[in-house]
Amino acid sequence: MTEYGRGAGHEPWHPEDPLYGDQGWAGQQAAHGQGPYGDQAQPQHYQQQPQPPQQPYYDDRQHQQHQQPGYPEQQHYGNDGGWDTGGHQQQEPVPYGMHPVADPYAGQQPGYGGGESPDYYTAPDAYPPPQPPNRRDPEPEQAPEWTPEPEAPEEKHPFFTGGDDRDDDEPEDPRESRGGRGGDRRGGKSKKKKSRNGTACLIVAVVLVGGVGGIGYFGYQFWQNQFGAPEDYAGKGSGPTQVEIPQGAGGYEIGSLLEKAGVVKSQGAFVAAQNRNPQGKNIQAGVYTLNKKMSADNAVSEMLKPSSRNALIIPEGKRNAWVYEQIDKRLEVKAGTTEAAARAEAKNLGLPEWAVGTQNVKDPLEGFLFPASYPVAKGAKPEDVLKKMVARANAEYGKQDIEDAAGKLGLKSPMELITVASLVQVEGKYKHDFDKVARVVFNRLKPNNTETVGRLEFDSTVNYIKADSRLDIGPVDDLRKIDDPYNTYDIKGLPPGPISNPGADALHSAINPKPGPWYYFVSVTADKTLFAVTNAEHEQNRREYEEELRKSGQ
Repeated sequence: MTEYGRGAGHEPWHPEDPLYGDQGWAGQQAAHGQGPYGDQAQPQHYQQQPQPPQQPYYDDRQHQQHQQPGYPEQQHYGNDGGWDTGGHQQQEPVPYGMHPVADPYAGQQPGYGGGESPDYYTAPDAYPPPQPPNRRDPEPEQAPEWTPEPEAPEEKHPFFTGGDDRDDDEPEDPRESRGGRGGDRRGGKSKKKKSRNGTACLIVAVVLVGGVGGIGYFGYQFWQNQFGAPEDYAGKGSGPTQVEIPQGAGGYEIGSLLEKAGVVKSQGAFVAAQNRNPQGKNIQAGVYTLNKKMSADNAVSEMLKPSSRNALIIPEGKRNAWVYEQIDKRLEVKAGTTEAAARAEAKNLGLPEWAVGTQNVKDPLEGFLFPASYPVAKGAKPEDVLKKMVARANAEYGKQDIEDAAGKLGLKSPMELITVASLVQVEGKYKHDFDKVARVVFNRLKPNNTETVGRLEFDSTVNYIKADSRLDIGPVDDLRKIDDPYNTYDIKGLPPGPISNPGADALHSAINPKPGPWYYFVSVTADKTLFAVTNAEHEQNRREYEEELRKSGQ
């Protein structure tokens, strides 16, 4: 039998060999009670060394409990036998079923019928039989056992070895024995694996370098996009162009519009310039005439100049006739084009339902071209401009919930509330007087009004009929002769519709009039308006007003 890894060959085992077991001179016994001297037990010349505890084990073939090999249970009956006299002690018989199992390394199968064991000491290459201690030759001094230096652990991952997931210790051929692969457990594939390891490392290095380079490139691009200076032109540019900025547009939307028009090179450049300028957030809606390929800083500076903004500004209290004229001029169209479009498309311009179909209204859009700034670019259609104005009016009126407010004030419809606001806007002249003027309107509309007998008697309504703005409109008797539904000197109550486009302040005062008993008022100066309860008080205030006109040379 061969030792694992030692190679082929038959070599008997010496009893002192470490693999044989350390049983001492007094404890050696052969299988089934036979020793090396025939049927005699080994000499008990020396006392046997203490043995480890016996652990039972089971033989699968016989299912019998046996003692561990190499630790036979022995009995000693004295020490009167020796090597010189040849005496020996008779060994007690072993109980049935407790025969010690033979050493598997001795090349024999355990016998159960008392078969003889081979004599290992008669073979030509056998060890000499054991001798007593006093007859032993001195053992030659042995050289220290060579211990190989530990090798570095080999990388076994299949990626580096170039193999599959199998363990290197497993033979590729199942029939190949471990010993047949030689003392080097790596066998004859070490050079191939080293070559594969080098290739794998090279591939990993290339991948890592490429990955780091790619990350660096995309990281730089991300940094440039997020934190780097955006692309921008230099100078004031050339070649004028118009850009329309809608109401409520922010910096990013404005920058995008300018970029599309070719004014600035990038949206980011404009936003950055707008943030650098202390007034950059004050850019308003409108149509701007700017040069192409301007630097973002120059574009912001130009847009902050009122002269660059071509927006159409509708002041508070202006009539529709004036607004139509301004739109015609801005669009460079024939005079009257916008007014004609307004009359033809009134129902399609977004008016609320309660404003459609009112009887005797001179202009259905009056009061709905809300005062504000509107971008009007050359080439736009008049109806498109009007739609923007009506939409703005609807938004502002919706904020005040005029339908609910009209009912609380005793008015028939929201249209009547807009009409009151238009009267306050024109008659009041100054915002600080709007709340009291609104109260005068509501006091005169009362059925029990004895001062004006339910008539408003406002000069502004006569001027609206005449499309005029005169202060002296003539004697009252002559004014009452004018036959027109808007003549408040003749009719009782409100005119059919608004007479101007009121702003937010006038609308607020119309909804929230200041409490008071006033029926009359007259504006003496810009800072002074006199209110009266009776007509006598009002005539006195009129004389003061005329004196102020005389002093001013009017």
